[in-house]
Amino acid sequence: MAHRLRQPLPGAQPRLRFEMPPEQENDPTTPETETGTRFGNPGPRMSSQHPLYVGFMGTVGVGVALLVYWIGSNTTQLILWIVAALFIALGLDPVVRWLEGKKVPRAAGIVIAVASLALGVAAFFATLIPTIVQQVTQIVEEAPRWITEFINSDFFRSIDNQYGVRERISQELEKFVNDPAAMGGIFGGVVGFGSTVANGLFGALIVLVLSLYFLAALPAMKKWGYRLAPRSRRARVEALSEEITGSVGNYVIGQAVVALVNATFAFIVMSIVGVPFAVLLAFVVALLAFIPLVGGLIAGVIVTLIALTAGWQTAVVYAVCYFAYLQFEAYFISPRIMQKAVAVPGAVAVISVIAGGSLLGVLGALIAIPTAAAIMLLVKEIFIVRQDNH
Repeated sequence: MAHRLRQPLPGAQPRLRFEMPPEQENDPTTPETETGTRFGNPGPRMSSQHPLYVGFMGTVGVGVALLVYWIGSNTTQLILWIVAALFIALGLDPVVRWLEGKKVPRAAGIVIAVASLALGVAAFFATLIPTIVQQVTQIVEEAPRWITEFINSDFFRSIDNQYGVRERISQELEKFVNDPAAMGGIFGGVVGFGSTVANGLFGALIVLVLSLYFLAALPAMKKWGYRLAPRSRRARVEALSEEITGSVGNYVIGQAVVALVNATFAFIVMSIVGVPFAVLLAFVVALLAFIPLVGGLIAGVIVTLIALTAGWQTAVVYAVCYFAYLQFEAYFISPRIMQKAVAVPGAVAVISVIAGGSLLGVLGALIAIPTAAAIMLLVKEIFIVRQDNH
């Protein structure tokens, strides 16, 4: 029975696959009819100086530019999802290749890497959502008592006697309840929030699926991309592309490790000095520390402000310890972890992070430094070399 189940169905045919044509070697001794494909050899190209060629190609170029602009302006969200998925795939590719070196099949390595990432994200939201619900519930339960104490305070009574605040509040509440537009606005806000949450979950699912596809097809995608370049320059294109993709992958892994170490240290300090919501704040620190340059500073300021609720002594101790760690991280931890990643001058890194954040938000800030490193590598290896040879 098992042998029969492994046999193909009667009449079944293998699925058609689009295969890359084999590379042709330039051999002057080979007849022209033998080097062509089964569809024949291509004819001579039209001269690039021909007026018809110039006019047609100019028109096609303008049309293609307008088409690309129209597609890009109408598919911005999809492009962001593709960029995020490609960034995640390049970041997880070193892990998958490391697992391949340990004799793990690539498909199993992809499943392990993506499952680990998904579990990390799920753990973050599993910790975040119950904490938010608990805090909101406490606020709702305590709100009536706070309002009653404020209304019965001497301060509110003196203001009410002078300006009639209680009567004015009652009038505004009655007007708001009787206004259909205001009530419709509340309903619309709730619906809009639900739509935003649904779109976010849908986007996360799309990014996860695309990341799986990109990870599985990354070697084939690279092979296709290299074949699009002329054969005389294919080796150089492949070397530059491998350097860029390797730098991006090493940067993502290195920054993730730095963020994990940062969050672990912050959690230990918060637990010792008694900062409230240490677990939740540790996740926030990890998320912000993943943003280069400014993420750790922002995380330190936010946690310090929250630590003020436990006392100024707690806030001062935490701030001193955490910002001292940031200096230690900048000079001892990051250089060792990121030594195989990208090397970008400080001014270029700051400018690229600000520009990326302004254009694409958090995603732009995350991919800004790898993009700047790729551009600098291309400028150094192509433009500067060409200028030196002239």
